[in-house]
Amino acid sequence: MNYSLKNRLGHLLAVRLQLLVMISWLLLALNGQMIESGWGWVSCPPQVAGLEERRRTIRSGGSQGKSSGSRQWRMLGRQWWLPAGRSLVLGNLWLASGGKLPGWWVSLPWLVWLWQQSGWWWPGLRGQPEWRLGGWLLWQGQRLVLIGAGVVVASQRLSGQSPGVEEVPLIGLGCMVTGREPWVQVEREAGGSYRAELRGEFQVRVSGTEPFRLRLLILFLRWLEVPAVERVRSRRTRDDRAPFVRQSQVANWFGVAQPHVSRWERYWLAGDWANLLSLKSAELLTAEVRAEIIEVCAAFPWWDEEQVHQYLKQQKRPITARQVRQTFQESGWGQLRAKLKRQYHLTATRFQPRDGWLVGQLLSQIETLLARLEAGAGLTPQEQVSLTEVKTLAAEAGLTVPPPVKALPWLLRVEQVLFGQWQAVTDDQVRCSYCGSTQVVRKSNQPRLKRYYDAQGQLQTVEVYRYYCRNRACDKGSFTHLPPGLTPYSPYRTETKLLALQMYGWGYSTYRRTGQALGVSSMTIYFWVSAWGYELLPVAALFGLVKSSGVVGVDEKYVLVPKNDKPAEKMKRWMYVYLAVDVYTYDLLHLAIYAHNDKDNALAFLLALRAKGYRPRVVVTDLRQDYGGNIARVFPTAVHHECIFHALQDVGRTCRKLYGADYAQTQPEVDQLRQEIVAIFQAKTKRTAQKRYEQVLARRPQFVRDKAEAVAIFDFLERHWPLLVNAIESRLIPKTNNAVEMVIRRFDQHYQNFCGFETIETAQLYLAVFEKLYRFTPFSDDAQPAIRGKCPLQLAGYDISQMPMTALCQGLSLDWPLEVTHNDVPN
Repeated sequence: MNYSLKNRLGHLLAVRLQLLVMISWLLLALNGQMIESGWGWVSCPPQVAGLEERRRTIRSGGSQGKSSGSRQWRMLGRQWWLPAGRSLVLGNLWLASGGKLPGWWVSLPWLVWLWQQSGWWWPGLRGQPEWRLGGWLLWQGQRLVLIGAGVVVASQRLSGQSPGVEEVPLIGLGCMVTGREPWVQVEREAGGSYRAELRGEFQVRVSGTEPFRLRLLILFLRWLEVPAVERVRSRRTRDDRAPFVRQSQVANWFGVAQPHVSRWERYWLAGDWANLLSLKSAELLTAEVRAEIIEVCAAFPWWDEEQVHQYLKQQKRPITARQVRQTFQESGWGQLRAKLKRQYHLTATRFQPRDGWLVGQLLSQIETLLARLEAGAGLTPQEQVSLTEVKTLAAEAGLTVPPPVKALPWLLRVEQVLFGQWQAVTDDQVRCSYCGSTQVVRKSNQPRLKRYYDAQGQLQTVEVYRYYCRNRACDKGSFTHLPPGLTPYSPYRTETKLLALQMYGWGYSTYRRTGQALGVSSMTIYFWVSAWGYELLPVAALFGLVKSSGVVGVDEKYVLVPKNDKPAEKMKRWMYVYLAVDVYTYDLLHLAIYAHNDKDNALAFLLALRAKGYRPRVVVTDLRQDYGGNIARVFPTAVHHECIFHALQDVGRTCRKLYGADYAQTQPEVDQLRQEIVAIFQAKTKRTAQKRYEQVLARRPQFVRDKAEAVAIFDFLERHWPLLVNAIESRLIPKTNNAVEMVIRRFDQHYQNFCGFETIETAQLYLAVFEKLYRFTPFSDDAQPAIRGKCPLQLAGYDISQMPMTALCQGLSLDWPLEVTHNDVPN
């Protein structure tokens, strides 16, 4: 017996060891770790103890195996209701708990049942200790689950945390038995009213800080009633109802007085929505109280809600802060005051539009007008109203654009001479001095005497006549027919005025020296030269088109203007001249003066450049941050490049500030860093520049460790790097903004003669004079070979060979015809 038991135990251990080896081998194979040889692992086939005798029995008698299989099927048919009943009990317990119990517990009885059935289908398993142990664990687990679920549901019922049994749907055999499943149904009755029926559990949450929503919740609760239930003891409502929730309960729950609840119900029944919706507090906001609050707001429009409430409180008025806030919202005064605060300086002594807001509106309107003009479309009615509003506000604030300087009559004659064609009038017909038309008739038979100074400076007299111009396109109506060389309303001949302009502009002279040479006062020369500040004809009108290389440099220069309307500040006496120059032709595309050097003025300058018809592909600036966003806004397709020369200057300036002026001798590693930064932008390719840039940034920890302030050098380089590197390896983008700097130096040659402008009006006049002279004046013989002897307009591609203005700015003699020409402009 001992030997048989020992033999049996050894056999069981061998079989289980074999199964363990097989399972391990399968796991290794699934993980992709195949063993080198598997023959030693499966050298003997697994044998299951206790199954050999059974197999022989089955093989020996087929009829007996068949009868055993039918008996197992009959057993399955008789025992399936046991796990089904237990699962049903667990399912009801799970529903009764409100879903707080795990849902997989419902399938536990079926797992126990399947485990038991496996022993009937394979009888050999029933004798295995593992199978018996698993069955015992599953059975005990099922019992614990049933007991635990019952305890949880019972504790919930006792503590009142779950609804009653009649409200929980119970699962029965073959059907679902429901008590009060949540649902809502709305029906329309015969009289046109609606009836809503609610059943089940619902929840409504309302914040305690919102009185208006609380009031709606109170009305909703008071509107609930139970059908076919008589509330004898409760007091019925005005509409003969018996609400399920009493008024005393509502007052107790929400902490409000019962009269307030009655008043709200009265408003509801009467449809008095104005009073119902206007009551956001327990206090009644009557029309008288609202009017009193509005009177205070009108007397002190710059006060906010708190100031108005404190004032009423000082006046012993029983008005709450909530009533004041409600009046601000409902009357629209709060919204109006917020808008006024954004647009105006609103104080007790000041009601004035804010400059920043008004300038922003004006620039936005200019942008809209330009977009509409370029698209060939008109303004919408809404845009027209907005434009009119901004114009009116600007006029009220005194920001109206001054009218352009009116051209003097003699200057119109000079305009025709200098910017017309060389063909002179050969016949003796009288022509209009303004439009050149021959459709003229004499106004009177009596001549007038015209006094003028001849070439020797002697005063002479000549008879002239007035004529009517019948050309409908001419807006002058009448004119005086003068001999060649004479100008209206001036005793000086045209040659004298042109010579004064030539001596001052081409000769870089002064008003005093020019007046001494011509024998007239310096003030007269100033008036003659300043008159050229009138915008005679733009380039588009002269040539019929606008030409540019597409690469525009923008920069600014500060000038002295003592008399201006700027507020008292440190830089009151200084204003800023903005210049836009074609980088490759040096043509001065736009020139303007502004009071401040900020983002709004930069935007206004770029919009004016766009209004002239220029669409640059590249815009080159210095390191000012005001240009970045404005360039992207006005010229969205243009590439913004920053001057590398200015960037390297800033790096050197920062090194001197951090390490001293002699840092090259005292801190050689700092000078080496600066030279490495310079070498970045000397690279021929972007790849080399990027490599050197990364090497420089890699030295940041070393320098920051020695001196924390040195981080400014690396931050500066990192911030401006994208706008600097785009010029490397590019044939279009220049590395520097030297073209604008050259034009600024030419401007200084004239500006330094009088060291400032008296007023902004005189500054604007002189800037227009400089623009005309600069664009027609050729570069000197010692300039670059590509531009030597040519003026900016010629470099831009314009044909100015037939314009007398070209000869004047070249310093040539004035021996061209001075009669009125047939056509005013070349095109």
